[in-house]
Amino acid sequence: MNYQNNLLQQAVLPQVQAVEYCLYARKSTEDDERQAMSIDSQIKEMNDMAIKEGLFIKEIRKESHSAKLSGQRPVFNQLLNDLRNGMFTGILTWAPDRLSRNAGDLGMLVDMMDGGKLIHIKTFTQAFSNSPSDKFLLMILCSQAKLENDQKGINVKRGIRAKCNMGWRPGMPPIGYFNRAMAGIKDIIPDPERAPFVTEMFERVARNGDSGRTLKKWLDTCLTTRAGKKVTLSQIYLMLKNPFYYGEFEYPIGSGNWYKGAHKPLVTKELFDQVQKQLIVPKKAKWGSKTFTFKELFKCASCGSLVIGEDRYRKRKYGEPRYHIYYHCTRQKSMVARNHISQKTSS
Repeated sequence: MNYQNNLLQQAVLPQVQAVEYCLYARKSTEDDERQAMSIDSQIKEMNDMAIKEGLFIKEIRKESHSAKLSGQRPVFNQLLNDLRNGMFTGILTWAPDRLSRNAGDLGMLVDMMDGGKLIHIKTFTQAFSNSPSDKFLLMILCSQAKLENDQKGINVKRGIRAKCNMGWRPGMPPIGYFNRAMAGIKDIIPDPERAPFVTEMFERVARNGDSGRTLKKWLDTCLTTRAGKKVTLSQIYLMLKNPFYYGEFEYPIGSGNWYKGAHKPLVTKELFDQVQKQLIVPKKAKWGSKTFTFKELFKCASCGSLVIGEDRYRKRKYGEPRYHIYYHCTRQKSMVARNHISQKTSS
């Protein structure tokens, strides 16, 4: 009789499903998670715990990626797909924040627990199953990690604003300056090797009207970047338009927030304004909007191409620029250079 009762009890008892775990280890490369355990130490600790508690680890997966944004981790996304396909039924990880620091990924984990695809989540100190209390606790812990991220972002922005209000521009300064840290104090000082050339560059443009290419030929012989490379033409124009050199800066660029710098200016505001006037380039007229008296009236005697006109302002040492109209071959049929003639000569 007892033997039959034992058989009946064994038939009624539910079959316990063995959980097949995927050990997931993650380490963010960003500053806000520098204190998190390294990937190798996470794997070692969780492996030792799995051996001690008799847990079956089917596969180990790891990645170095931030969990701030939803759907941005390729290894984690593949883990979710494998859970849906039944390859795993549990996740083994060091802490809940290794799985999610955003609402999107957290929601997918909870949905899979509701659907029976994810049976168990095991961390070093806690375990979460498909029960209301466990899922609620998991959501609280992951939401707390998201709150920490958001608060860190707010604190960083506040610190940057405070630094700007003190007159120190965040980030690397332009050529001619460098950041200095001394006795716990950080500031921006002129670069003794490069600052004199930057000042002379502004003076050459204001005094002589030097173009960017003229400046580049000169700077190639005396000025390099901090990396030891030659200054490019685009960098020269960016430097000439940078208000940081006379003591002001905008941060972030394009925000409209201007600050008075605490650093030593390399040029005066008056010199900077003179350079800006020299850099003004007249707007080009729309193609075909200009009319010339002899436009398409003549043909080149050498190659038979049409003769077109173009206007130029010739700078003079004294007085206003003088306006001229020149005619030349379009060189449609021959690339040999031809002489230009003025409208007065053709008349």
